[in-house]
Amino acid sequence: MTQNSYVEKALKRFKMEHSKRGSLLMRYGVKLSKKQSPKTDEELKRMLDIPYASAVGSIQYIAQSTGPDIAYALSVTSRYQACVGEAHWTTVKTILKYLRRTKDVFLVYGDGQLILEGFSYASF
Repeated sequence: MTQNSYVEKALKRFKMEHSKRGSLLMRYGVKLSKKQSPKTDEELKRMLDIPYASAVGSIQYIAQSTGPDIAYALSVTSRYQACVGEAHWTTVKTILKYLRRTKDVFLVYGDGQLILEGFSYASF
């Protein structure tokens, strides 16, 4: 199963189709919180123009279908849809960069014996 074309459409929709390809889902040491929400009216106005909820929704669709590797990063970014700050948006863009790098990776369901393997990033 692949969602190559959907990922490409999502990248284009959020103007990330020419971005760097990310190797990590989240930058090391990033801790998101409500304290990173806009503090001034100017910051709030700028963040209202950001398609944060739409981007998170697109990432969620990918995660549910063929991208279980992005589930944790998605759950972290999903918490802040009502109070989006620059750090939150940067983290969503980091996920999109990762998807750009991995868009050609896909799940294969065969008719042979199913062997489950799991991997984890211990530093997160």
